[in-house]
Amino acid sequence: MQPFNSLNKELLVLRKQTGEICRLFNKSPSKGNLKRIKERFAQCGEGVIIESGFHCDYGNQITIGDRTFININCTVLDAPISEASITIGNDCLIGPNVQLLAVSHAVNPTQRLNKENFASPITIGNNVWIGAGAIILAGVTVGDNAVVGAGSVVTKNVEKNSAVAGNPAREIRTL
Repeated sequence: MQPFNSLNKELLVLRKQTGEICRLFNKSPSKGNLKRIKERFAQCGEGVIIESGFHCDYGNQITIGDRTFININCTVLDAPISEASITIGNDCLIGPNVQLLAVSHAVNPTQRLNKENFASPITIGNNVWIGAGAIILAGVTVGDNAVVGAGSVVTKNVEKNSAVAGNPAREIRTL
């Protein structure tokens, strides 16, 4: 996990700007407001659809492939550092209320007093379906063609061509 200080003045400004762009889109999900969100990303492919209720902290380390669909109320806790990028492949389906949480805090109470954040990358392969309400934690890779069941909490990597479900998510079958 890579540390960073989210209370840094420059990061506070970036987070505020990104938050305002998200708020405008969520209030009025027009093509223009969607374009502003996509411009925040490191890269956004063709044919990407993002429904209202989308939130991210910074956006500058998010990459989304072509033809990905992100349903309502998606929360992406991203970090502004390249070591903690969030990558979503081509042709993915992200269900409603999904959370991609690349950022966390120290477990040690003394370290937590410093308010320092820790981040690790999240990588979602191609043609992945993440069911409603699923949570993907920092450092996780979800392989190509995988399915994450609704309400699952994914704490470990998901093999390609597999389906996982539960809390914590466990493989339930090979696809």
